Amino acid sequence: MNDLWNQIDLFWTWLTASSQWEGDDGIPHRTLEHLYYTGVALFAAAVIGLALGLLVGHTGRGGFLAVSVANVARAIPTFGLVLFIVVIDYSITPVLVALVALAVPPILVNTFEGVRGVDADAKDAARGMGMSGWGVLWRAELPMALPLILLGLRTSAIQVVATATIAAYPGFGGLGRYIIDGLARNDYQLVVGGTVLVVLLALIVQLIFAGLRRLVVSPGLLGTARSS
Repeated sequence: MNDLWNQIDLFWTWLTASSQWEGDDGIPHRTLEHLYYTGVALFAAAVIGLALGLLVGHTGRGGFLAVSVANVARAIPTFGLVLFIVVIDYSITPVLVALVALAVPPILVNTFEGVRGVDADAKDAARGMGMSGWGVLWRAELPMALPLILLGLRTSAIQVVATATIAAYPGFGGLGRYIIDGLARNDYQLVVGGTVLVVLLALIVQLIFAGLRRLVVSPGLLGTARSS
């Protein structure tokens, strides 16, 4: 218990120091960098994962291959991927590529499973109302798959927020800068501060997605996301 209070005291002392809120190494600037990496990676992953997931889920073609590739991608260590790509191109691009590779699988798999799991009677009813194939997707399958899709997006967002700390290893910014610099200097206070900020940011992202789910998902479908 004493260790816990010591860590809290270390974090609070570090957090409330005026120097931590100024300049390029201040908390606001590092947080914005972290959010930039997260936002770019999540947006790119959403475009890829949603497009592929909707396509294979709706057509029923290539689903096994897509899910298999996504599961294989999950097994690739993100940190190792960054180190490999940095050898080729020492820029922020390898970091973003690695984060996108991390974020695509949950989005793709959940989108595919969500669309594929839509009740056949609901699809038949939509076709009976004169909807075309893509009309069925956008007006019937997508709304009913939304709980699982948002769950995949939330999972990816939290993973990316936590993993974007690797951007600091090749020398870039973000909240991981505090952790890497703290380890290099044996500055435990800096490591604790950076770690706690990443955890807090991940919790905020989770709360945002929880609110978004309640806002855009029909109440009758909320149980789908909870049970998945």
